Amino acid sequence: MDVEMEDLKTGTVVVEKVMGKSTATRCFSKYPLKFILPRKVGSSQTDAVWIYALTYGGGIVSVYKCVGSRCSVQIYEARIGIDALLVVIPDPVTCFSTAKYSQKQVFRIMSNSSLLIVDWITSGRHESGEKWDFTHYKSTNHIYLEGDEPLFLDTVLLEQGSTVTIAERVQDYQVLAMVIILGPKLKHVQTKVQEDVKNMMSEQLQLPATSLRRYSAPSTSHSLIKPSFLASCSPFGPQGSGVVIRIAAMTTESVYRFLQQQLASLEPLVGVLPYC
Repeated sequence: MDVEMEDLKTGTVVVEKVMGKSTATRCFSKYPLKFILPRKVGSSQTDAVWIYALTYGGGIVSVYKCVGSRCSVQIYEARIGIDALLVVIPDPVTCFSTAKYSQKQVFRIMSNSSLLIVDWITSGRHESGEKWDFTHYKSTNHIYLEGDEPLFLDTVLLEQGSTVTIAERVQDYQVLAMVIILGPKLKHVQTKVQEDVKNMMSEQLQLPATSLRRYSAPSTSHSLIKPSFLASCSPFGPQGSGVVIRIAAMTTESVYRFLQQQLASLEPLVGVLPYC
């Protein structure tokens, strides 16, 4: 992982097979970035290395106010080898008022690599009255197959406009999330989440005929109830080898619950239940 801030802070972790066991063979980080590698996570039968990336001070940088036009930038690069699995499941990004933040994540995979990415943002520090008050947020995720062949290229940009604010565009939704699931080891997760999202959205968006008639009448004062949780699934890659799930939700807790339920089957692969 490379993290670029007011001055450059970098870190590198290498995980390899050593005597048939996944092992961190190199771990380096420069203050204020720090990696923590717990010795044991979950069952001893699980072949996984857990890595926690931490920063000292006030989040990504040690100050809370944006200085001029400067932007905090975080760059994450990963290479996933043959038959390997990488799972990136962070807590959501929460930007404070006036913050300018940009992150770029680049993943280079092999044809039989597996990858799961959770990338999400909340509207801000609600206890401080901040909701979509940051100035700039940009998140880029690129996945390349066999080195340089583009497989998935995506960018989310939230920026305060001169006439329309982020809060006005997002309205009542307080969380935006994206989940990417790719590769043979995660096929069962893909199948479950696609079916569950389809059923969930069918139930939420299905309206009684009386409601539809009431909504279409010119003189009615009724309106459609806005769903508190929206999700969609889109396949990508050769033969639909990957799927991307996009989420808009009114509460952070509802997204946590969704992730807990949908990623529970990862436990045998990673040793514990994600987000529990």
